[in-house]
Amino acid sequence: MTIPNSHIILNDIQKNFMAAGESIPALNDINLSLGKGEFVSITGHSGSGKSTLLSIVGGILMPTRGSVSVHGKDIYNSTENELARFRAEKIGFVFQSASLLSSLTVKENLLFPTIFASGRSGKHDHEAEALAYLDMVGLAEKAYVYPYQLSGGEARRVSLARALMNKPEILLADEPTGDLDEETEKDVMNLLERFHKESDITFMLVTHNEELAKRATRRLKMKKGRLTENT
Repeated sequence: MTIPNSHIILNDIQKNFMAAGESIPALNDINLSLGKGEFVSITGHSGSGKSTLLSIVGGILMPTRGSVSVHGKDIYNSTENELARFRAEKIGFVFQSASLLSSLTVKENLLFPTIFASGRSGKHDHEAEALAYLDMVGLAEKAYVYPYQLSGGEARRVSLARALMNKPEILLADEPTGDLDEETEKDVMNLLERFHKESDITFMLVTHNEELAKRATRRLKMKKGRLTENT
């Protein structure tokens, strides 16, 4: 189904990987249309293609066939520099691993993505934004510590704040609560939903957790590289 004035359109996406000299399909004939500000969850077994799909939407992994259009522009019909700018300015990534840079403080980890975004305000404004986002996730007092000094839940909340630093249009979360305890999982999910609602971000959540998936306004399921609506 194509949504009028769609934000994201995936058209006939196919992705193959080479293994032992053989082309193995990971995604088969994916067609998807998302409206601006939608919250979509994607569930499915490990190896079903969920993370591959998110990587293609985020401009990380080029499809073997098909197109990914954002605001009507095929992102893979771009130069490498244009695609890098798209990732830096339009996409916020949240992964199961917080992936913080160990040599940087928490605040510096938030500032790092702003290096790659053009047309933004000056250094002092970036720093003020970083501190504001840390305050939003309840970690203002951790701005000057290093990642090894954080708990797992704190590191995940820092990664959420970092994902929002460039005010992305699209938030892609790949198992963002996968290894967290129940209480921390609830806190992280509440933050994700708050970001989505306050910023009108188009939000795609990959999760094994069916209870989390039910919180989305639209539910999809991956099975053997194919995508279906989960009603």
